[in-house]
Amino acid sequence: MMQAQLNCLCLLMLYLTTGYSQERKFSGPLEPMTFSIFEGQEASQVIFQFKAKPPAVNFKLTGETDGIFQIQSDGLLYHNKALDRETRAVHRLQVSTLDAQGATVEGPVPITIEVKDINDNRPMFLQQKYEGSVRQNSRPGKPFMYVNATDPDDPATPNGQLLYEIVIQLPMINNIMYFQINNKTGGISLTVDGSRELDPSKNPSYSLVVSVKDMGGQNENSFSDSTSVDIIVNENIWKAPEPVEIVENSTDPHPIKITQVQWNEPGARYSLTGKEKGPKFPFSIDEEGGIYVTQPLDREEKDSYVFYATAMDEGGRLLSVPLEIRVKVKDINDNPPTCPSAVTVFEVQENEIIGSNIGTFIAHDEDEENTVNSILGYRIVDQIPKFPKEGLFLVQTYSGVFQLAAQSLKKQDTPQYNLTVEVADKDFKTLCDVQIHVIDINDQIPIFEKSDYGILTLAEDTAVGSTILTIQATDADEPFTGSSKILYRIIQGDSDGQLGVDTDPQTNAGYVIIKKPLDFETAAIHDIVFQAENPEPLVYGVNYNTSSSATFKLIVTDVNEAPVFSQRIYQAKVREDVAVGTKVGNVTARDPENLDISYSLRDDRRGWLKIDPVTGQISTRAPVDREAESMYVVHVVATEIGGSHLSSIASFHLTLSDVNDNPPRLAKDDAGLFLCHPLQTTGSVIFEATDDDQQSFLGPQFTFSLDSEFLQSNWEVSKINGTHARLATKHTNFEERVYNVPIRIKDGGRPPLERVVSLPVTFCKCVDGSCFLPAGHHSGMPTVGMAVGILLTTFLVIGIILAVVFIRIKKNGGKDNVESAQASEAQPLKN
Repeated sequence: MMQAQLNCLCLLMLYLTTGYSQERKFSGPLEPMTFSIFEGQEASQVIFQFKAKPPAVNFKLTGETDGIFQIQSDGLLYHNKALDRETRAVHRLQVSTLDAQGATVEGPVPITIEVKDINDNRPMFLQQKYEGSVRQNSRPGKPFMYVNATDPDDPATPNGQLLYEIVIQLPMINNIMYFQINNKTGGISLTVDGSRELDPSKNPSYSLVVSVKDMGGQNENSFSDSTSVDIIVNENIWKAPEPVEIVENSTDPHPIKITQVQWNEPGARYSLTGKEKGPKFPFSIDEEGGIYVTQPLDREEKDSYVFYATAMDEGGRLLSVPLEIRVKVKDINDNPPTCPSAVTVFEVQENEIIGSNIGTFIAHDEDEENTVNSILGYRIVDQIPKFPKEGLFLVQTYSGVFQLAAQSLKKQDTPQYNLTVEVADKDFKTLCDVQIHVIDINDQIPIFEKSDYGILTLAEDTAVGSTILTIQATDADEPFTGSSKILYRIIQGDSDGQLGVDTDPQTNAGYVIIKKPLDFETAAIHDIVFQAENPEPLVYGVNYNTSSSATFKLIVTDVNEAPVFSQRIYQAKVREDVAVGTKVGNVTARDPENLDISYSLRDDRRGWLKIDPVTGQISTRAPVDREAESMYVVHVVATEIGGSHLSSIASFHLTLSDVNDNPPRLAKDDAGLFLCHPLQTTGSVIFEATDDDQQSFLGPQFTFSLDSEFLQSNWEVSKINGTHARLATKHTNFEERVYNVPIRIKDGGRPPLERVVSLPVTFCKCVDGSCFLPAGHHSGMPTVGMAVGILLTTFLVIGIILAVVFIRIKKNGGKDNVESAQASEAQPLKN
């Protein structure tokens, strides 16, 4: 009786304990088993009772008992102390059965005890205080240091799952967090605000208090710990280096390092990009940010370079704005002076006084201007002939100005002198040839062959460039010199510069041409006076007189001309909701003959505009729509009233600015949205909205919601971005059919507009990711009854036809008909 009570008590204890076998039985035969027991439970907890097979009368327990596990002779396995998972998470035991003599009957059989974790340990930071540093402008979200905590509890359970959080930031500026922490890894990084605002000159250091909680921070009974973090802010070293100077045509081995850039953190990938696209880019950058010139540079080919250095992360994303690198190519004296031409020719009049300027000789040097490498000196090294003596000419050393040095010249003595001029920079010398021609003095004035060229009548529409008259003067000075060349000027009667005179260099004839359009309304008669002059000045005492001038009368006749608009294109801008009848612009035209003008519109395709025929005022006559046409272009016609009714055309461009007058809508037909039935878990579909109004540079910003609260038990809508949203189910209990879900979409306009759209979502059976609907009745398809009726009708018609044929065969004689039919079938078809 006592033993039975003890067994009942044991079974009750067995029921109350959490140590179950795999099959959740409390007793059974001896066989391999695994038990899970929570740590920390009171002692003397029953685990299982094994049944022995005869002749076994006793049990034996071996293995990792740790003095905790025991087994009674009746096979009752229990533990006499609380278990501790952190001491041993798994106990591997062996149980054997023994007979009365102590011999083993069964076993040893492996028994595994898994100790299940409870939250009996608090997390602890590895350090009471952490120190770190970060560069200003570092990439947000990239950790620059870590804090670490440990928890002896099982990391596979919430007991050992830790959550990190920044609870204090000092100083806190404008209530903005500059630092953030990965709540799982403990990685501390900058926020976007921190990346932008951290400045060591303002706040060189920050202090944080970081907490860690177990239970994933989701339980009010979770344990926690905290630590302090001191952070030093270092100056940003991602800065453009100083401009670099490179001596051109270097003979040193290349590549040559010229400067260095460095990102704030290791691991950046560097690259160079040219500001200008060219055939070659003679620079490179290494993995450490060292910048090299890869070949000798030539300043005369390109005197400076501007390019950009970029730093990217391992994913190819820019870490910051590129840095501008400036390289100046430093000049060396590697180019000799060059002559301006093969022979430079100057002219000097005979009897010029000593010291007179003859001309300026300018050589060129490809080296850098305004440096010692390009300063040139001039020297005359030879004169041919040396008659009447040497040294007749001199040249200013640095200006290159030639002067008459010794005496006046006479053409009959020597008409031409050939000089050799040495041009030198500090390293090179070049010899250039100069010819000096002695020319006759300008002591004769040009004389017109006649003083009056009469009257010429021209229509005002005579083409520009037309030659209308030829005039002629002669000069007795030496031919083909500046003393005999004649230039013609109009000195009277052409204040607007409508005429011009070109000179024939061989004959000195003057061709009068029209340079600007003639205008009868401005001036109908022109009394022209021509003046003939030489490019060389006259000698002292000789002056131009009336022989060097001539007259000419030009009469311009009227031509009826079309009206002229004040401008070719008129522009205006209004809102698309402008009221009908609103003035949007004005055009003006003038008729050269001062006739009245009538205005009209052409190409007003949409009939939006009207124009006052008298004033040219343009206004709206119908509502305008930016979505139909954002810039509306019409043509304005100005027609003279009377005369020949000539007209001219100008363009009127009306730009329509947007107002929010179009509600959102679905971007496309979303009939193809489906979910596989039956749902195994909640599902979702994604849809897109659009709007015909003009969008900001940020793009559309729609908000999405269910149109009915009744639907919220079945569906939920969440915004993905400004144009896309997700419609998700809240449970899996949906029928296999199409659900039309009303969605309310609101835009971000002012004022905002909204529209309720019906979004069809089909629940259907899926095969290989494709949706198959049940074959129900569809519109336009016959039902089963209809199909049977059609078949019966078809059979009836066939039966009637066969009956008619049979009767006719009987009537006409079956044999003849059959033979006739066979003969007919045997005959080939004929075209």
